[in-house]
Amino acid sequence: MTYSIASTERSLSQPTQRQRSTVEKTPNSSTSNVHSLAVLWAKKYYTAVTNQDDSASTLAAADLKESASIEGRQSTAEKMMQKLNFASAQAWSLTETLLSEEIRRHGINPELVNPLEIAADTRCLFQKTANAYAQRATPRRLSVIVGKDFGKVRQKYTSVDRRAIGFVSMQFHYTGQKILDWLSPAEQKLWLPYLKVMDDHMYMPLQAAYDAAANHPYNSPALLAVQNLLPISTKLAISVCQQVCRQKPKYETYSGPLMSKTVRIASIRDVEMFQVYLCLCVLEDDIRAVQRELFPLCVMLYPRLRVGWRLVQDMLKAIGWEMYNRLPPENMATFLPYLRTLTEMFSCDVFQEP
Repeated sequence: MTYSIASTERSLSQPTQRQRSTVEKTPNSSTSNVHSLAVLWAKKYYTAVTNQDDSASTLAAADLKESASIEGRQSTAEKMMQKLNFASAQAWSLTETLLSEEIRRHGINPELVNPLEIAADTRCLFQKTANAYAQRATPRRLSVIVGKDFGKVRQKYTSVDRRAIGFVSMQFHYTGQKILDWLSPAEQKLWLPYLKVMDDHMYMPLQAAYDAAANHPYNSPALLAVQNLLPISTKLAISVCQQVCRQKPKYETYSGPLMSKTVRIASIRDVEMFQVYLCLCVLEDDIRAVQRELFPLCVMLYPRLRVGWRLVQDMLKAIGWEMYNRLPPENMATFLPYLRTLTEMFSCDVFQEP
């Protein structure tokens, strides 16, 4: 079935049985709005993407218990820090191989892409997260602990040319993957939710969304719509990716098959990323975040990652239907103008593919 934004808009006035996500509608200050969104996002990490991996259940309980102990966590953190410089160097080599041509093609000022500075900022964020991990902070708590630090790094690299964050994001992603390779299966299971927290804060404008929420009254339709979408965004993303994988079982990306574990996790993150940008547009009552940041980043990164525009279009259609099925009509009505614009920006009218 072809997804139609217009038909969805007409259907909003018709009563429909839906799965509804409720929020407590009590007066809050602007500070509480920021805290509320941060907590909603943090709660999702109890059921992180890695918990969907059935193979993790085969890990020996003794191995998990040992790795989860204070001593085990400290040992894992020390191992990661010992490998961090080497991982960072390897990551920049991969990032440069992937994106060096994009600097010229997109007319990006090379001075904005300083590998030493990007690597230093990446290492600092990994160090803070490893320290929190060693001190047994939960993934939920980590989202609150490091959120502002990631926000500052994103602001630093997007203040002049927003496309520079693409290089930082890929450097960060590859560093995390290299470190992951050196961990035992038990350590990987425990560390992956923390890595997802970091990935999300690097790829997504979460801090900008929190700041925008501070400008809304507690009963703002925009704020209430975002509060209803954020808690279900991971489940929605997983469902979207499952649908797309079923539609394109043989699809190959730069990092491997669409159905492989690494690509699946990255795909789920990207679907969540599109949702967060959509939330930011609603909270700012403006599409500029997509125009200035998300769209240019996708144009720069997706062709290099062998992600076709038809795949992105299928993803957006699935996101639209999932939102329509999961959100109350009044929330969907709030998102709809921005969802329509986002869909049109990535439409066949813009990208001509065979």
